[in-house]
Amino acid sequence: MPDSRPRRPDDSAPDSAEAATTDPAPALVLSGARLTDGRAVDVRLSGSRIEAVGTAGSLAARGPRIDLRGYLLLPAPAEPHAHGDTALTADGSGPASGHPEDIQRRATEAALLQLGHGATALRAHVRIGDVQGLAALEAVLQARRALRGLADLTAVAVPRLLTGIAGADGLALLRDAVKMGAAVVGGCPDLDPDPTGYTAAVLEVAAEHGRPVDLHTDGDDPARLARLAAMAGGLRPGVTLGPCAGLAHLPLETASRAADQLAAAGITVVCLPQGGCTGSERRTTAPVRLLRSAGVRVAAGSGALRDTANPVGRGDPLEAAYLLASQHGLRPEHAYAAVSTTARAALGLPDVRVEAGFPAELLAVRGEQLSAALSLAYSRIVIHRGRIVARTSAVREYCDSDPDATAGPDLPRQGRPDSGVGPGS
Repeated sequence: MPDSRPRRPDDSAPDSAEAATTDPAPALVLSGARLTDGRAVDVRLSGSRIEAVGTAGSLAARGPRIDLRGYLLLPAPAEPHAHGDTALTADGSGPASGHPEDIQRRATEAALLQLGHGATALRAHVRIGDVQGLAALEAVLQARRALRGLADLTAVAVPRLLTGIAGADGLALLRDAVKMGAAVVGGCPDLDPDPTGYTAAVLEVAAEHGRPVDLHTDGDDPARLARLAAMAGGLRPGVTLGPCAGLAHLPLETASRAADQLAAAGITVVCLPQGGCTGSERRTTAPVRLLRSAGVRVAAGSGALRDTANPVGRGDPLEAAYLLASQHGLRPEHAYAAVSTTARAALGLPDVRVEAGFPAELLAVRGEQLSAALSLAYSRIVIHRGRIVARTSAVREYCDSDPDATAGPDLPRQGRPDSGVGPGS
């Protein structure tokens, strides 16, 4: 029987379709920005796209001009693995409130925190079922609507059980969640008595509705991963797994074989360098270099944002990139790609380059080299759909040295532009 309930067509609409309903931003010129190849450029934005890129000082402004001298201009990061319904719950004295208004407030605040770090697109895993039914999902979709024009938030419906008698209700609820507006079909097969059956159910629902799949798994069972890869291979619009920290605990030969199977199936793995997340028992990180060497597309997410799984989670994609470089040996450009280019691809979003014709999804960070930006990126300017949506300014000042100290070279000075010393970091 056809579903007679009203559907909100905008909840699961692709970002490109949603963008068409947004008033275009006025032309904006970013002047004097540094690119990762060392060039100093002007970048003119028109609407939601980059209109032109030229050498510094070469582009005329038809609207506002922002001086980005001293900043590195990058494609904006994206957050491929967040938990909007449980974020910001670690500090409560008792169980986190499950009231829809509280979930919406937390999900909105969490998304804004991550937007301030630079993430202009976010994917939030949301639990459905149990006593709450679809209330948490509805709250996150309300947050999505509240954030329109600031950041793109999509929801992953995560049912607990999908097999057996107990799973029948969960399967019906999952289909309802997709009709309500969940843009991604997800779940945690590790928690179901029949993980293979659970995965098959998720893939079936996703195929019915043409939705991507994002499964939450530790990935510590090589036989289960092999079956998943065989079932999901070639599925469009695509399959993502995360956080897969259990892969790091398997024997090298076994993990390598699993990585080859994931690569052959075209499955993306989202690792969480900043720690664990809701539903994961491990706080380690997936073997990033092993996966990459096998040809697996590896993105990096933040996972828990100050909830019980990680009470001090920051939700900062640049910190995730920093950890990939410092702890896992990735080159800075590869580490940053994991939270930007590859993360956007995992979310099904178009590529971003600082070139004419590409989406105006950009992040400017204080510094002139990517390695410096990853290690000390306090000041940031975030651009979404051609307009500045967040700005963080940090100022460092030093007092004068001891006047009785032995004379030496001048000490560096950083401060406010009107203080007579250099800019903040």
